[in-house]
Amino acid sequence: MNEAAILAEVSADNIRLHVERIVTEIPYRAAGSANGRRMAEYSRDAMLTAGLADAAIHELPAIVSFPKHAECRVVAPVEMGIQANTLGHSLLTLEDGIDGELLDVGGGAFSDYAGRDARGKIILTELSYSPARHEKQRIAGMRGAIGAVMMNWGHPENTAVPFGSVKPVWGNPTPDNVRTEMPTIPCIGIARTAGLTLREMLGKGPVRLWFRTHVENGWHPVQITVATMPAPTTSPEADDFVLVGGHQDSWPGEAATDNAAGNACFIELARVFNRHRDALRRGITFGFWTAHETGTMAGSSWFCDHNWDRLRAHCVAYLQIDQPAFIGATEWSTASNAELKAFHSAIEKRLLGAKKAKWKRSAKNGDASFFGIGIPMFHGEGSFTEAELKATALANLGWWHHSVENRLDKMDWALMQEHIRIYGAYLWELCTAPVLPFRFVPVAEQVVGRLAELAPAGSTAGLESALAAAKRFAAEAARLDARAAAEAAAFAGGRGSDDVARLLNATMKRLSRILVPLQSTAIGTYGHDPYGYTPQTTMIPCLYDVPELAGLADGEARWMLETKLVRARNRVADAMADSCLLIGDALARLR
Repeated sequence: MNEAAILAEVSADNIRLHVERIVTEIPYRAAGSANGRRMAEYSRDAMLTAGLADAAIHELPAIVSFPKHAECRVVAPVEMGIQANTLGHSLLTLEDGIDGELLDVGGGAFSDYAGRDARGKIILTELSYSPARHEKQRIAGMRGAIGAVMMNWGHPENTAVPFGSVKPVWGNPTPDNVRTEMPTIPCIGIARTAGLTLREMLGKGPVRLWFRTHVENGWHPVQITVATMPAPTTSPEADDFVLVGGHQDSWPGEAATDNAAGNACFIELARVFNRHRDALRRGITFGFWTAHETGTMAGSSWFCDHNWDRLRAHCVAYLQIDQPAFIGATEWSTASNAELKAFHSAIEKRLLGAKKAKWKRSAKNGDASFFGIGIPMFHGEGSFTEAELKATALANLGWWHHSVENRLDKMDWALMQEHIRIYGAYLWELCTAPVLPFRFVPVAEQVVGRLAELAPAGSTAGLESALAAAKRFAAEAARLDARAAAEAAAFAGGRGSDDVARLLNATMKRLSRILVPLQSTAIGTYGHDPYGYTPQTTMIPCLYDVPELAGLADGEARWMLETKLVRARNRVADAMADSCLLIGDALARLR
């Protein structure tokens, strides 16, 4: 049994049958609704049919949103009605709505407010993920705006009115962050055509806007579906597993690409891999999450919280599949934690041929609920060219995304065959490689690069010594990578040792538990940053504020920020020291 057999068996035709059935029989699969439950039942039954006997539904309470239409009109300089949707978790306006001067803030990032006073105004912003809607709302509220109008992405002619959520809290709120991270202003979505009209009007003078929201926000029972495929008990690492996940809830309409297609991929992968379960060294756990769209990852974060011990001890990696095989994607793009880059890039190069493949560091979006626990994740999908993205206001998921236009005609079944083969190859290697195909020199390079960039501004926070510690870690990472490569080669030649492989793999898992939270979170191991949180755009988010030090004179503001950053520096230095000790101890045992 080898990878070739897996790639020959996975079938886009089977995936298509599931997608067509889902979008026809279970449209609008909202978390907390009857169709949300029906989708969870469909996933469970399909996984049982695929041979995963423990497939089950888990119900949990989640704060979700049921947004409806919104009423919107320009009241000056002319009167003009605008079709709009209330965005999920928007505040509910009073019966008479809100009225205010409109302020165009472009992408809605902190930098877009420079020199602009948003206090008491309604902001107009792009809907693209720069930053995400949730962060646009948070920033607008911090800047004193009273409401937000988010125009859809796509070509200038796009009349699709978008759905979307603006709740920054990741997963269910706690008594602490319910006061600081829940939405603070009403928000609506409008078509790109309408947004560009408003932008043109603003170019000629002041514009006054009125809107009223309609939404129900509250706690509801929601359902996730989980199915496991254990490796044979005789496997040297039978308890370990790869987590494959993606959301099964959706916005109104068919939502074919988002994410009926991803759910169907899980079912097909389960069918094929279960036929060859005896060849696996590690198992697979499939998670069909919910409350992704209207609960900001409540399903996947609940699963992480309630399966912490097993995940921490035994999960080697997390593959997210969300929106595969949409039309028009001529390139491939993967986001991953750096230790996975060499592994998945080699597969992509082999299976994609001449097709361009792009990479970026994995950030906390989608159902990336596993950074705190330290599980490296990756997510590969089709991609548009840079020219296409520029022409469509960065519509990287298609102009139809999060609208009723996301229908079956947005699926490309030829691409699906390519994509499912790639997912199959990813899983095959992760489930069968005697030595995990992870490399930590790329992680060290990112850490060293970021600390070198920040060290001049962060000298009073002690970043020079943290940088020196990172360089020591880079040297140790090179030793570990070389030893892992040598042992993988030994297995290829029939000379490998399971005892050595287990020790190397345990070391790599533990390294990820230390390094992933550092690379990818500001808050650390036991919490979640808000969705789209601006520091997440950088490596080592806890050091995001270091550049501010350069502009602060001695005084309270500087001293408080320095205190915060010294503690963040200590977190970095500890992670580097712990990683060096872990590698040194493992390699000493292998002498």
